[in-house]
Amino acid sequence: MTRCTVPLFALILAGCGSLSSPSQPAKEPDLEYPVGEFVLTERSSATVTDRDLRGKVWIGSFIFTRCNGPCPAVTSSMQRLQTELAEELKGGKLKLVTFTVDPARDDLKALNEYADARKADPKNWLFLTGDEKTIHRLLQDQFKQAVERKLGPDVKEGDEFGHSTRLVLVDRDGVIRAMYEGLPNEEFPDGKQRFEAGLGRLKDRVRELLR
Repeated sequence: MTRCTVPLFALILAGCGSLSSPSQPAKEPDLEYPVGEFVLTERSSATVTDRDLRGKVWIGSFIFTRCNGPCPAVTSSMQRLQTELAEELKGGKLKLVTFTVDPARDDLKALNEYADARKADPKNWLFLTGDEKTIHRLLQDQFKQAVERKLGPDVKEGDEFGHSTRLVLVDRDGVIRAMYEGLPNEEFPDGKQRFEAGLGRLKDRVRELLR
């Protein structure tokens, strides 16, 4: 299998913003990174592993429920995908998967309240939690995404974690194929347009992988 040659640090930085110039439309690199093994707990209390998602295309996102920064916008993007890919989700071969980066406080009750408030379909949109070190290592080492717990007396409630806002597309074999902006990048005047174009490419790529 051919491996992507994009440097690891570039992938990590990509989680915090686009690396392309404002004059050029954002284009995701072609990736082939296996997610690898994981064992986590879904909001239903069921154990979910990487093996449970084999044979399905899935889109991953990273949030924490107390977040007052970008997480609500990322979750709104996932809500849109739940609506706009409804037919694909109905077939059972596509899943949405949200990982919390604050599992110590995002217990099953918190995740259920968060998911229910956003009308997340429990059959097709999974919310996963577990041990903090395990999840952070999963994001950094396997998803190639940035995540950190902020420290110090100036950390405000709802801003305790810095983390990737990317949406990660994984194929039926558990291989990361692409990453997309999870919300508009306000650093660029055309950030909204770039985000919408990326979301369109994400949906096209999902349908391509489902063929």
